[in-house]
Amino acid sequence: MIKVWDYLAEYDKEKAEIHQAIEDVLTSGQLILGQHVEEFEQAFADYIGVKYGVGVNSGTDALFLAMKALGIGKGDEVITVANTAVPTVSAIVSTGATPRFIDIDPRSFLMDASQLESIINSDTKCILPVHLYGQCVDMSAVRSIAGKYGIAILEDCAQAHGATHGDSKAGSMSDVSAFSFYPTKILGGFGDAGMVLTNDEATYRKLKRLRFYGMENSYDAKEHGFNSRMDELHAAVLLKKLNHLDDYVRRRRYLANRYDAALNNSVLACPHSLQAGNHAYYVYVCRHALRGHWMKGLRARGIGTNISYPWPIHTMDAYRYLGYQEGDLPHTELAAKEIFSIPMYPTLTNDEQDKVIASVLAIDNEMNHQ
Repeated sequence: MIKVWDYLAEYDKEKAEIHQAIEDVLTSGQLILGQHVEEFEQAFADYIGVKYGVGVNSGTDALFLAMKALGIGKGDEVITVANTAVPTVSAIVSTGATPRFIDIDPRSFLMDASQLESIINSDTKCILPVHLYGQCVDMSAVRSIAGKYGIAILEDCAQAHGATHGDSKAGSMSDVSAFSFYPTKILGGFGDAGMVLTNDEATYRKLKRLRFYGMENSYDAKEHGFNSRMDELHAAVLLKKLNHLDDYVRRRRYLANRYDAALNNSVLACPHSLQAGNHAYYVYVCRHALRGHWMKGLRARGIGTNISYPWPIHTMDAYRYLGYQEGDLPHTELAAKEIFSIPMYPTLTNDEQDKVIASVLAIDNEMNHQ
């Protein structure tokens, strides 16, 4: 079976430096919020092109704490999309705020910024664009509208490490941005970890308090806070892997180009890459009305697939109370029934990819002759 994602070959390739990073932490005498966290925070902020980074324990907490730092809470509304992972919305709800959904562009599957003004009201405090699948939302449009109404922007960059919009990297085009380093991500660790980025010093200092019980000094809480600290082991490993991030993205783009070229004439819709930036291809998302047939056929040929995501957030039982009905977000709902992803990760070999391509084309040929 060729998995839809696999880290083992990458781990084997980078094993020596990963083990050295772990050894450095275990012999340092500092396991929480030490030198490695500080070094990774600064290195990642520098890579993205912002001033400050605050390491936290997950991408979900990165979103939650970013909103808390912006002062978002009960009575506020946050505009986002329903075509996203649950954590995007659960983080909004956890602040006490209310998610407001707009539909997606049917080709890119990203927030359709042209719909933003139609639902902005006096309670709107934040726009939360999700840079899904490795591609940036049209941030020029989002920033223009946010500036017009004086609304904060929080970028969800969990799937977009190294992606760009124009000359700007994902995470550098907002008041605050949130990243996940979950193992499957473009820059992934060996467990949960996340980071919030900002250019504002006051927001940075507040985030550092919020992740550590509201404290600035031990045992002295300045405000109500939380326990959301990135640990030294994750930071040390991620600091090593950060050196490879551009190579990861280049390889993903190379593999995506090979898929595009080989599958261009198939009935399967390949990912649409926006011209305004560089897609980092966290996943390679295809589309077809007969998704189940494709996934079953690929599985029979030893090819793993995945669906990101099969249920739009607004249709889930947990969020029915928001009052949305099926049919309210037609492009989101149709995409959720048709999209699936095929193998995509830097250590996927050309030979393995050729097998995936051959399997897709075989199914395509079968469908054309039915």
